[in-house]
Amino acid sequence: MMKKKSISASNASLVLFLCQMISALDVPLDSKLLEELSQPPTITQQSPKDYIVDPRENIVIQCEAKGKPPPSFSWTRNGTHFDIDKDAQVTMKPNSGTLVINIMNGGKAEAYEGVYQCTARNERGAAISNNIVIRPSRSPLWTKEKLEPNQVREGDSLVLHCRPPVGLPPPIIFWMDNAFQRLPQSERVSQGLNGDLYFSNVQPEDIREDYICYARFNHTQTIQQKQPISVKVFSTRPVTERQPVLLTPTGSTSTKVELRGNVLLLECIAAGLPTPVIRWIKEGGELPANRTFFENFKKTLKIIDVSEADSGNYKCIARNTLGSAHHVISVTVKAAPYWITAPRNLVLSPGEDGTLICRANGNPKPSISWLANGVPIAIAPEDPSRKVDGDTIIFSHVQERSSAVYQCNASNEYGYLLANAFVNVLAEPPRILTPANKLYQVIADSPALLDCAYFGSPKPEIEWFKGVKGSILRGSEYIFHDNGTLEIPVAQKDSTGAYTCVARNKLGKIQNEVQLEIKDPTVIIKQPEYKVIQRYGQVSFECIIKHDSTLLPTVIWLKDNDELPDDERFLVGKDNLTIMNVTDKDDGTYTCIVNTTLDSVSASAVLTVVAAPPTPAIIYARPNPPFDLELTGQLERSVELSWIPGDENNSPITNFVIEYEDGLHEPGVWHYQTEVPGTQTTVQLKLSPYVNYSFRVIAVNEIGRSQPSEPSEQYLTKSANPDENPSNVQGIGSEPDNLVITWESLKGFQSNGPGLQYKVSWRQKDVDDEWTSVIVANVSKYIVSGTPTFVPYEIKVQALNDLGYAPEPSEVIGHSGEDLPMVAPGNVQVHVINSTLAKVHWDPVPLKTVRGHLQGYKVYYWKVQSLSRRSRRHVEKKILTFRGNKTFGMLPGLEPYSTYKLNVRVANGKGEGPASPDKVFRTPEGVPGSPSFLKITNPTLDSLTLEWGSPTHPNGVLTSYILKFQPINNTHELGPLVEIRIPANESSLILKNLNYSTRYKFYFNAQTSVGSGNQITEEAVTIMDEAGILHPAVGAGKVQPLYPRIRNVTTAAAETYANISWEYEGPDHAHFYVEYGVAGSKEDWKKEIVNGSRSFFVLKGLTPGTAYKVRVGAEGLSGFRSSEDVFETGPAMASRQVDIATQGWFIGLMCAVALLILILLIVCFIRRNKGGKYPVKEKEDAHADPEIQPMKEDDGTFGEYRSLESDAEDHKPLKKGSRTPSDRTVKKEDSDDSLVDYGEGVNGQFNEDGSFIGQYSGKKEKEPAEGNESSEAPSPVNAMNSFV
Repeated sequence: MMKKKSISASNASLVLFLCQMISALDVPLDSKLLEELSQPPTITQQSPKDYIVDPRENIVIQCEAKGKPPPSFSWTRNGTHFDIDKDAQVTMKPNSGTLVINIMNGGKAEAYEGVYQCTARNERGAAISNNIVIRPSRSPLWTKEKLEPNQVREGDSLVLHCRPPVGLPPPIIFWMDNAFQRLPQSERVSQGLNGDLYFSNVQPEDIREDYICYARFNHTQTIQQKQPISVKVFSTRPVTERQPVLLTPTGSTSTKVELRGNVLLLECIAAGLPTPVIRWIKEGGELPANRTFFENFKKTLKIIDVSEADSGNYKCIARNTLGSAHHVISVTVKAAPYWITAPRNLVLSPGEDGTLICRANGNPKPSISWLANGVPIAIAPEDPSRKVDGDTIIFSHVQERSSAVYQCNASNEYGYLLANAFVNVLAEPPRILTPANKLYQVIADSPALLDCAYFGSPKPEIEWFKGVKGSILRGSEYIFHDNGTLEIPVAQKDSTGAYTCVARNKLGKIQNEVQLEIKDPTVIIKQPEYKVIQRYGQVSFECIIKHDSTLLPTVIWLKDNDELPDDERFLVGKDNLTIMNVTDKDDGTYTCIVNTTLDSVSASAVLTVVAAPPTPAIIYARPNPPFDLELTGQLERSVELSWIPGDENNSPITNFVIEYEDGLHEPGVWHYQTEVPGTQTTVQLKLSPYVNYSFRVIAVNEIGRSQPSEPSEQYLTKSANPDENPSNVQGIGSEPDNLVITWESLKGFQSNGPGLQYKVSWRQKDVDDEWTSVIVANVSKYIVSGTPTFVPYEIKVQALNDLGYAPEPSEVIGHSGEDLPMVAPGNVQVHVINSTLAKVHWDPVPLKTVRGHLQGYKVYYWKVQSLSRRSRRHVEKKILTFRGNKTFGMLPGLEPYSTYKLNVRVANGKGEGPASPDKVFRTPEGVPGSPSFLKITNPTLDSLTLEWGSPTHPNGVLTSYILKFQPINNTHELGPLVEIRIPANESSLILKNLNYSTRYKFYFNAQTSVGSGNQITEEAVTIMDEAGILHPAVGAGKVQPLYPRIRNVTTAAAETYANISWEYEGPDHAHFYVEYGVAGSKEDWKKEIVNGSRSFFVLKGLTPGTAYKVRVGAEGLSGFRSSEDVFETGPAMASRQVDIATQGWFIGLMCAVALLILILLIVCFIRRNKGGKYPVKEKEDAHADPEIQPMKEDDGTFGEYRSLESDAEDHKPLKKGSRTPSDRTVKKEDSDDSLVDYGEGVNGQFNEDGSFIGQYSGKKEKEPAEGNESSEAPSPVNAMNSFV
């Protein structure tokens, strides 16, 4: 089928523009026409206004233009004529104005810097280019500078300045290291817009000597490098946290000017510890959606394509946990000139009028100036047809000499716009551009579009004739388009023939003849039909067509809208498609498409493949549609329908479905009416009045439904009164003075006749009043205004049509609108039942004052003050709603010993009424909550210190605390219970005269006058008498529990060691381990193995005044360990008052050690006198400073020689090279689980003869534990060192 756009598109653009006497620069003219018509110059290509060139390459300044005759070119440089013939380095391309300045053969780019402008000129005018500023790019080197290392304290801020050399264009800045790897950036460390590297706070990880700033100059493809910058960080403990301070910009306010259409970049970088987080807001407005982006970890706000609306104050807020800082940037958006209406070329004929309009905007407002052929219009040759009026030039009665090129210049302080627009005055006789005798072919009953593309100046008039001597075509059966096209909306066979187009103006006349042929449409006269075929059978679809004898049709078959399978079983004939040996996958929809050069038609059919039945083969299919439908016995409300069934296709018809169409109300929509058994071929149908019925019948069998039958004849039932009234009638007021009556409207066929309306009636209930009625159109709502507030109304809605009313409707009760209740409940009384429950009573309000449906009563209550605590919390009101006309309610969940207030309000559907006066009541005392904590510290041999916190919820006045405790022996039996009453104002207690190395269980609770609260329990162990440690018997006479568990882990901590003990229930011979670490640290747990199956362990080498976490586990029991316990070592202080020197075991040990050392010294003296070397001497020779010798790096053992001076230093702070790690934790070797290492176990460090085993012997039974030089007083090793 012919398309209107495609037929007329060939020359429509040209004709439309020329006929309107406006020609755009980018519209291509007919090639033959261009060769004949004169045209002023037009600049088609030029270099950018700001042209930065590579100084190593030739400079090419572009200037291309078109015109008839072809224009000549000239250039100015810095406002004066540029004579290119006098400069051997400058040439102009042939037939072009493009300049080529030869730099590669000796020229210098700097010599050609300047402002260039190109002029293209012919006999009809002169066009000029923009001012093109030529500047060579520059990439200077960094100035030499001596950079001192940056010494920074940990946590302080730091700025590493880049200060790149000034280049053209500006370089791209980035920071890298010596390995050319980009330095990682984060919220803490980032690069600013000026290229500097900012540190919000310096960390030890920032230490490096290769912070290098690079500047990349893209034009010259060079990269310049700054000298490396060194950063050294020194630490002070503790590191002081600081609130944010802005590093850039400085001060509290600053300003920023940006141009319209550019990208606005605002930056805020802050110092502070912790690292501040940046947030941006716009004061008095929102940040523009879809144009706002955050970069550099939200330190940079980026808004693209800014406009004047983006002006305003932007605030950046830097915040951390200590506070915030902010800076306000006042942004002003200015605008270089931009076009509102750029001048467009004019093509006029002599004597015509026209205008050139040049309108631009900007901030500030740009000034408009005109030039004619590149000369300011004020000094250009006068033209009597031209008048300048600001931004408009008006032309009147132009002549051919008026042709010229005009330039409009719009400029302000931020830039300029320059546009060329020519006025071309032509006197041309008409020309028809459509080829002569062009043949158009159209399908009958389709639109026909006959082209007559034309040109002329003045604009020609177009007329159409049919035949050579026919009359001019007029009338509504034709449409004449402005571009000369003739449209015949519905072409018939008699439209065939020759059509003549005539174009004339005052300079001449021309005509052109085209031919129109009307073709017969293509029709499929035998369409493919629905087929049911057995598997492995053969099926054929027919597609017989009728077409115009002059058109050549092509037939294409598709399966499911796709190409046919590439299968030899599919045979495509001239008029059919045959499928051989059908399979299940052939099931689908087959479409026959017939195409000609002018039209296309198609038809489809469905193929259903079924299983092959036993022989003889029976083909099952859907039934054929019923036919010969007949209506008889027509009555007002019924009719009898009969039909003849179609072929059932070997599957009995099970039922018939009858559908109807209402041609009056819903034409084309079929509705279900009823269905009857397959043995029945007549049915009596019930009808509704005022419906134009048509019926059709569908047969159904096990295969499926048949196609619908042809519709029966139409039967229009007579109109009648409506049978029913609207349903769901309601009356609910939306305002205190109205009543909104709503209902569900009747459907179209329920109206029973034309003119459906509704009679809405209402009257006030229980008032001797008449019904008020109004008849409304077919709507579903009516609003009654001016009603009293919340009054019951009787409402009814009755349907009616042109024939009368429906039956009398039933009445419903509605209410006018509610208003807020008028009065508050009175006589509010509160009865306090106990410390957490109260009962509130009130008198109901009169129902008349409710002014609405009573929803219930709401009790608002809140705690004013806790009588046991002076602090006030935020008042949080609670609400309890009591439905219906209830006059009392219970208030649960009150806090004891507190002051409360409450009030009561009545509520209806509109809202709540006024509140009753606040009622104050108090709850009595209750039992207190459990103490907030119980902490047992400072264990000694015979005492423990208990500290506790008062209950979070005292619920009254505390009278005392009750402490109960009892010892627990190794068989987990409890000893006698001791009870102590402690005054309420105490918060600690020292329990004395306890047994050493004994576990105690404590029970602690608070009391008020009401009674005792919940108790909390803790367990603790006094410090053991280390001289009397015995291995407890394990499992003697005790039944072990089935499931293992470790519980009651307790700790007794000193300055640098802690005694860990626990209770174990489970299988015998368990092997325990202790895990510990600094509390709150993310470091991995450190693990110590416990020798044997004992239930205590000593952790040594701990840091004084440090909190540790500890837990106990059993080896071999996967995932089985105790809960965590937390303890804190004591501050560094003198040794405890226990006089260890008086202990007998210690005196014996010291004597043995002294004897051993004396023997060793004698041996060393003898060997030294003999001149021999011993291992200690060898290592002494190898190391110059024995005082700072660390442990062996390979096995962790001590060096073989220690001076007496180093012994004397044992109690001094550890120096560099000391054996205690710097992370305030202890390595695995720093502690042990028994005293065998002290020389008292069977595996001790002494042989039977008293000789020392270690690095002075050939073998090592066990390596000395690392870190035994710690300063704790109870350590036997340290005591030994002090003795020596």
